[in-house]
Amino acid sequence: MKAYQRLLSYVKIFTPSNEESTSSPSSHCQFDLAHALVTELHELGISDVTLDEHCYVYAHIPATEGLEHCQTLGFIAHMDTVSDFCDHPVTPVITENYDGKDLPLGTSGRILSSEMFPHLASLKGRTLITSDGTTILGADDKAGIAEILTALEQLFAEKIPHGPLSVAFTPDEEIGMGTAHFDVKKFGADFAYTLDGDTEGEIQYENFNACGAKVVFHGINVHPGSAKNTMVNASLVAMEFNSMLPDCDTPRNTDDYQGFFHLLSMKGDVSQAELQYIIRDHDANTFAFRQKTMKHIAELLNKKWGEGTVELTITQQYRNMKEIIDTCPWLISLAEEACRSCDVTPLILPIRGGTDGAQLSFLGLPCPNLGTGGHAYHGPYEHITVEGMDAAVKVALQIIKLFAQKQF
Repeated sequence: MKAYQRLLSYVKIFTPSNEESTSSPSSHCQFDLAHALVTELHELGISDVTLDEHCYVYAHIPATEGLEHCQTLGFIAHMDTVSDFCDHPVTPVITENYDGKDLPLGTSGRILSSEMFPHLASLKGRTLITSDGTTILGADDKAGIAEILTALEQLFAEKIPHGPLSVAFTPDEEIGMGTAHFDVKKFGADFAYTLDGDTEGEIQYENFNACGAKVVFHGINVHPGSAKNTMVNASLVAMEFNSMLPDCDTPRNTDDYQGFFHLLSMKGDVSQAELQYIIRDHDANTFAFRQKTMKHIAELLNKKWGEGTVELTITQQYRNMKEIIDTCPWLISLAEEACRSCDVTPLILPIRGGTDGAQLSFLGLPCPNLGTGGHAYHGPYEHITVEGMDAAVKVALQIIKLFAQKQF
């Protein structure tokens, strides 16, 4: 089976995670895909497969004869999707021999525009997979799952020699909880790769340092006719808080290694308001300064409007895995070699986000990220090509071969 065929099946299984949930997994629907993957792993002939109560799927493949001495290599992808544009089932659409130009997405009124996405011209002649424009596609990260399973299928079919392998499919990556209950010991790998990137050939090991910030504003509400020098409008204080942040440090105005403050949501009235942010930066010192900036603004506004008016809570999410991967740089050079062997251009790029691998690296499992062939994740313009997925499968297979040959 081709990787894209698996993807078409997986995207029809509803798996959005829920950031407001306190359970693990955050949404029970993720078990639907997990159970299907357990069945598929068994059908591939893998006997050591488990699904735990937190919706983590683990599988172990013993080494072929003569390679039992090799260290264990792992591959990881996540089952959940974002919850945005995910209120009804996904309808995948296949466009063969794509012309690289603007493409209407079903009858949604949305257009996959070459002006918005200049890389589309490079996909000319490929088979493009999108949604109908009313939902996400779900290639993030069901493409990674499909590619891992397809690589394993080809590994067995072609009887390729390999060392011991571990595979894991995780829940709740999109809400930053993908490794909350990940059992590194049970997984059993010495090194691993996540397949959770964009363009095929991407090799990523520099991700954002990340935290979330919740800012609650407590106002004083009185009759507006007699409010002089008494009323404190929580919504206006919230607006004031946001205006004191650097106005250019937003996702729209930054790229490459530049960090940002990103306002995710806002709600409120006179009595109480709330702003939810994420803070991102590749540089640890700048990341710390961004947090200090928010704390300083909160202090200034509390002095102005009264102590307790602004309540700031910062929650750490993940760190830049570069400091861990720098101790085993051969993981990157091995992936580069694998790409070149498959006629895929290796692309060493910073991750403007995070992956399960970032957190796992700090749990003792160095875990760079590889591209899956997809683009424009997290929205209705998400798309991927059959050819990009095929290339990602080839790269994963070549990594397995090269890893088995490495002398530790």
